[in-house]
Amino acid sequence: MPFERTEITKPDGRRLWFYSWEKPPPKITSLGQSARRESNGLELRWNPVLEEWIVVAPERQERTLFPSDEHCPLCPTRDASLPSEVPASDYELVVFENRFPSFFQNAIAPPRTRKPYKASRARGSAEVVVYSSDHGASLSDMALSRVERLVDAWADRYAELTARSDVQYVLIFENRGVEIGVTLTHPHGQIYAFPFVPPVPAQELASAGRYYRLNRRCMQCDIVEAEAKDGRRVLFANEGFLAFVPYYARYPYEVHIASRDHRRSLLDLSDGERGDLAEALQTTLRKYDNIWSRPMPFVMAVHQEPADDRRYAGCHLHLEFTPPYRSRDRMKFLAGCETGAGVFINDARAEETAAELRIATPAT
Repeated sequence: MPFERTEITKPDGRRLWFYSWEKPPPKITSLGQSARRESNGLELRWNPVLEEWIVVAPERQERTLFPSDEHCPLCPTRDASLPSEVPASDYELVVFENRFPSFFQNAIAPPRTRKPYKASRARGSAEVVVYSSDHGASLSDMALSRVERLVDAWADRYAELTARSDVQYVLIFENRGVEIGVTLTHPHGQIYAFPFVPPVPAQELASAGRYYRLNRRCMQCDIVEAEAKDGRRVLFANEGFLAFVPYYARYPYEVHIASRDHRRSLLDLSDGERGDLAEALQTTLRKYDNIWSRPMPFVMAVHQEPADDRRYAGCHLHLEFTPPYRSRDRMKFLAGCETGAGVFINDARAEETAAELRIATPAT
């Protein structure tokens, strides 16, 4: 779907992009004044025990916490005396670099360390994707065309970020609900551009590579085929995508949405497939919100091809949703077994929770 993208640079050096489809780009209001941002305290620290990077971002302690609606930083700026992050009186969709980033393109070098420790610059990017100027909107209630536009904006940001030399992986995600730790209720998601491939997608890619070498087939393609054939765990299917509670679900109401044909990233999708993804995404969200007649909190993550110039066999585009509830009134906490041993205990069978979600409106 054609769109126009307008880029501006804020006084503190952060970039912002307006995405416009039906309306002309918004008129920019006063940008105000603010000090140029730095990356003080932001660094990567290596965990030699688990062999993984930890991000240290102390400035995030100061991020905005549950502001009143009239002081929401993601709403449009309708009063120049009360500027928000978005310097326009209205917009369709906007993306901007986070004021409290976990990754920063010009991150400074951290202090030197001695063995067994090491540190590195937290280079990369942290962006906020604001879905709508409407403070009370949600993806489940928007017109499907608005969700399709979000997929287009995701693909555009993925293309730009993966082209950068300091980026090796781009994670598109949404944290939804106070149970997850969300501090702003305005509908939004985020995009992190990492200077390394993070552990979870790295492990997925490694296992997919081993599966491919043994079977000469894509593991996710076989999973999608097996789930579609079995049918008991499927919530929704269209020509391009399948939504299902995986056989191996770690959370009771975990849902994956995977492309039915082999696609490595959002950039591989045709226009029709992008529409199919939007439909599968919105249908899943509506089921989540209607199963208990309230918005379902979750973490949503898009897993796709890294940008580290390696060719990964079996890399397959899919989305993962992990809600924190195990029943209507009970949370699924990560306790001793999950946190101490890394072994998940699922309190429900995937077939049963899939059946609950399948009959939730819209019934499928």
